[in-house]
Amino acid sequence: MDIAVTDAPGRSRFEAREGDRLAGFAEYIRSENLVVHPHTEVDPAFEGRGVGSALARAALDDARARDLAVLATCPFIAGWMGRHPEYADLAYQNRSSVQD
Repeated sequence: MDIAVTDAPGRSRFEAREGDRLAGFAEYIRSENLVVHPHTEVDPAFEGRGVGSALARAALDDARARDLAVLATCPFIAGWMGRHPEYADLAYQNRSSVQD
């Protein structure tokens, strides 16, 4: 599977594509200090193929590069972060308690 994940800022989401076909997306709301991830969706034809994980990793790597805290209201992104402790430092609640 050759899935490419790119930021589509005009749509406020990361998109995963296989060729021209949209495999999934992870929406975001980005501000100066915070990014909120409210919704992630994977096309049923691509479920179980790592598309959601690719989206989560790209979105979180982008937040890290921008030095943004992450508020994951999307259950998928929140769960993914919980299973990948290397991203725990990005969590909004972790950052806000450290800065207080």
